[in-house]
Amino acid sequence: MNKMLKLSAFLTATALAVVAAPVVRAAPAADPVAAPGATQRQPNFLVIVADDLGWSDLGAFGGEIQTPNLDAIANAGVRFTGFHTAPTCSPTRSMLLSGVDNHQAGVGSMAETLQPNQIGQPGYEGYLNDRVASIAELLHQGGYRTLMSGKWHLGLTPERGPAARGFERSYALLQGLGNHFGADQNKAWAAIGGASTYRDNGRIVKYPKGRYSADYFTDRLIGFLEEGAKDQRPFFAYLPYTTPHWPMQAPAETIAKYKGRYDAGYEALRDARLARQKQLGLVPVDLKPHDWEGVKPWASLSADEKAIEARKMEVYAAMVDRMDQNVGRVVEVLKKLGRYDDTVIIFLADNGPEGNVIEAPFQAALKPDKLPALKIDNSLDNIGKASSYVGYGPGWAQANSSPSWLVKSYPTEGGTRVTAFAAGRGVAGRRIAGGLFSVTDVAPTLLDLAGLQQPATFAGHAILPFQGHSLVPVLTGGQAEVRQPTEAVGTELFYRRALRKGDWKAVYLPTSSSAYPRNSVGTGVWQLFNVAQDPAEAHDLAAAEPAKLKELVADWDSYAKDKGVVLPPPEAAKPEGAAKP
Repeated sequence: MNKMLKLSAFLTATALAVVAAPVVRAAPAADPVAAPGATQRQPNFLVIVADDLGWSDLGAFGGEIQTPNLDAIANAGVRFTGFHTAPTCSPTRSMLLSGVDNHQAGVGSMAETLQPNQIGQPGYEGYLNDRVASIAELLHQGGYRTLMSGKWHLGLTPERGPAARGFERSYALLQGLGNHFGADQNKAWAAIGGASTYRDNGRIVKYPKGRYSADYFTDRLIGFLEEGAKDQRPFFAYLPYTTPHWPMQAPAETIAKYKGRYDAGYEALRDARLARQKQLGLVPVDLKPHDWEGVKPWASLSADEKAIEARKMEVYAAMVDRMDQNVGRVVEVLKKLGRYDDTVIIFLADNGPEGNVIEAPFQAALKPDKLPALKIDNSLDNIGKASSYVGYGPGWAQANSSPSWLVKSYPTEGGTRVTAFAAGRGVAGRRIAGGLFSVTDVAPTLLDLAGLQQPATFAGHAILPFQGHSLVPVLTGGQAEVRQPTEAVGTELFYRRALRKGDWKAVYLPTSSSAYPRNSVGTGVWQLFNVAQDPAEAHDLAAAEPAKLKELVADWDSYAKDKGVVLPPPEAAKPEGAAKP
């Protein structure tokens, strides 16, 4: 507990309220306009987001968890093995909905982790700002019925919620996480600033305590779909689950399915998953995973420690399983309504798996005297219940991001390469696409499929043009890539940086982090990898290819200047003994 509280001291509960003065959005003018020659009936869209899912969790990506519904969709469509997001959730969601880099869309850093020199800077508002129009706004304006149920994490005020950003019907958890059974809505949780907040079509409501998050979010989306059964408009349905984000909690009957499944430990799990990935053709047959970082060997754990760790993974597997069951429910309803065949489904995780050691809510670091009132019980028999509060730690997280390097919060492959696939109307299926794809590609893809063009203005003001690419040429099977090898794609979060260009990737990890509750494994110098030959980022080529490294670092500098990245002051950027970036 003390370790978690110490690490979590970098976060502040008060930062959850970091929002600038709200701007009331005027009614949109006209556009987006129909693209030239667009005559076919517009498709429906279902975009599903998993929260902190590991790259190898689903069966279609090498996992052992029972995910038949998601596997069926993935295998029938196109699986992306090079799809990338931001290192954490809200920056990813800002890019997903806007098609624009998070540093310009308003979430240059998470609202909870804004540093003093970032507060008030353009692009660091802590919510989806007015420099962008959400894809829900554009599709709604283009004739779509827009629906959402799940996690928002892009603004707490009414003017910044989903009901104000284009969603005709919405049920949303406003913060980045919540108790999966709604057990954090009382005075004790409010006293530490950890109570979750929900909006039902813009109105603050109480979550029905006792209902499991994946079940209830699905219930609400299904309700929205069924109430519009006679509506002839196409729909855009956005289903961002909070599973399998910590705290690790799931219904007892689903947890029971995995009892004893993970007793062999995380090394054995990684080996088994990597073998299946090779069999499925997802990774090269000679690929070796990156070395473990900060993980105790399973054999070194005591019997009691092994029991606790195995239980955490059993609960995690149940969370993924339960999410899959609910996706199956949505598919069944779409078929019943006669809308399934006209629907394009896109599934993605918002970042890599969470590798932090978590034993209590991060807000408790500021008010430890309030912690006992939460009555958290992390005993073996209680883990997974509503009164428990754990993450599953670095061992399972690195097994689940296999074969990549590191986990959530890092711009390495383990933090940003995620499970993603698309299927449905017009998608040439049963394929694997290995190109470099980005979460910014989703919004332009949906607008393209809808036969609409992005307008230059929205709600009476200019908006930034899409920075992602339409994936339609890949979905239809006509192309394998949407980016030229000369295109540079930058990333930054918590001062950790990366630049991808063709097969090459430069990574800079500072030696310490003051913005996320996890000790950094950084070297404080730029590293260089050829991710086509070394997708595990195991072999640093900086010394062997100095000219290429210099080129990519210069590209990152240009990216940072163009997007308005705010780095720490020079005296804070270089901890004692660290190499200069």
